[in-house]
Amino acid sequence: MLHGLHVDGPPIIPTLTTSYVHGTSSTSLLHMTVAESLQRSVERWPDREAVAFLQDGVRKTFAQFQQDVDQAAAGLLALGMKKGDRLGMWGPNTYEWVLFQFATAKAGIILVAVNPAYQVQEVEFALQKVGCKAVVCPTQFKTLNYCDMLRKICPEIETSSPGDIKSSRLPELRSVIVLDSRQPGMLHFEDVMQAGGSQHMQQLQDLQKKISFDDPINIQFTSGTTGAPKGATLSHHNIINNSYFIGRRLGYHWRPHTRVCVPVPLYHCFGSVGGGISMAVHGISTVFPSRGYDGKANLAAIESERCTFIYGTPTMYVDMLNQPDLTKYDLSSVEGGIMAGSPCPQELVKKVFSDLNAKEITLGYGTTENSPVTFLASPLDNVERKTETVGYITDHLEAKIVDPTTGMVVPVGTSGEIMIRGYCVMLEYWNDKAKTDECITKDRWYKTGDIGSMDTYGYCRIDGRIKDMIIRGGENIYPAEIEQFLHRHPKVKEAQVVGVKDERMGEEICACIKLVDGADCTAEEIKAYCKGQISHFKIPRYVLFVTSYPLTITGKIQKNKLSEQVEKQLKE
Repeated sequence: MLHGLHVDGPPIIPTLTTSYVHGTSSTSLLHMTVAESLQRSVERWPDREAVAFLQDGVRKTFAQFQQDVDQAAAGLLALGMKKGDRLGMWGPNTYEWVLFQFATAKAGIILVAVNPAYQVQEVEFALQKVGCKAVVCPTQFKTLNYCDMLRKICPEIETSSPGDIKSSRLPELRSVIVLDSRQPGMLHFEDVMQAGGSQHMQQLQDLQKKISFDDPINIQFTSGTTGAPKGATLSHHNIINNSYFIGRRLGYHWRPHTRVCVPVPLYHCFGSVGGGISMAVHGISTVFPSRGYDGKANLAAIESERCTFIYGTPTMYVDMLNQPDLTKYDLSSVEGGIMAGSPCPQELVKKVFSDLNAKEITLGYGTTENSPVTFLASPLDNVERKTETVGYITDHLEAKIVDPTTGMVVPVGTSGEIMIRGYCVMLEYWNDKAKTDECITKDRWYKTGDIGSMDTYGYCRIDGRIKDMIIRGGENIYPAEIEQFLHRHPKVKEAQVVGVKDERMGEEICACIKLVDGADCTAEEIKAYCKGQISHFKIPRYVLFVTSYPLTITGKIQKNKLSEQVEKQLKE
């Protein structure tokens, strides 16, 4: 009964009999802080380009970046910020985002990633929940005026002296640092860059001995498709090692010079760890095509910057593939990439192989609370593995799949809740013991809330979310399976399946379908398509045609809202 799965290379022997796996590895964990990892790359590649922000025309080598980081960190200390204080970073992908990511880490300050799409109530909730002492933001982005929103929450800013805000609604807030304009009661980015004198530089150097790799360094709000966002708190150790082992699986340690195109937002773990932290840990060059997502800008960046890797969510890849002039771009530099963030349809992965030239694209699975990646395919895995699974466990982690009702490990091939244990599990939800205890068990297993199964090789397949599971007459039904089937219908553009209350069955299945533009279709046609193709109990009882779905701020579909809307509609 060997359950260790040696993950130095893709597993080739089917050894598993039950759904528990441990990614044993001949590469040990790193034990360093974020600042130490950057220092290491600066010493090895001082003149290599670290970051390029194309829309803003900013380029920095590792040596230049390190200099800016020290200047910004000393500036924050000069403002009176101390180790353990929280700084909220609120804005799109700009140079200052990555700069403050590393400056806060060096000063032992906890960076709080705030979603650039947040409106007044959401931002007030986030800043208040974790007690931010400073906020960094541009004046505005797209239609959102950040400075106005902050003034709405804290009218006292107008009359405060900069760096000494006293607000009743955000009692811990002292400074607002604006990146691109001068505003009453707020500091300008340049003020911070010039605030640190030689004594602050000395203070910064002395502080390095007091920063431990297990200290919290980053708070990421989980988008929560239900309920208020929670602040997942991650340590240096969490994110440095996650970035290290993702990079090794992708081959960053042997590829000559990796240039990654990063269209994913920095306020998510995918961007901040896979992009920002990997730059420091692996000495790769990161290219940020635009502040906000822009499919055309990505293709232009891949061509002009000769990017070798692409990061993206399935939606971003769909968007790039659908650019009308896709064939005009020279994408010959592309070797591979990562597709993650939500389930990846097979047809899409095959198109990415062929049309974007990304032969070594890999699919990954993870969650913010796991810093983020836990399963990842090898660039060398075959098409079936890459399209049907999310790969195998990453180094040093344990995973098991348990029956959601009994908590017992299930046999191989059986669906259940995915649980993860190891270095990647977050420290806690900030200041929320009850919510932390709900998802991290006494023995340190993190409950993902995702349903999946493992094959005998240890490759994992994702079937959906526990809370989306429909229980119809005692049968557990996973909507993702039905959705994937419906996607194959030529008239279906998108399908979402939800449960609706039913007297007799407990729950019935309802499919909410967006049709291809110009198509005409009936519920009968959809049901007839399902007949004989999927189990009778999985065939939707109700079929509704819709033009849109309720979304969260991060663009995830809110199934709970959708099912409420459907129940209302069916009652009418």
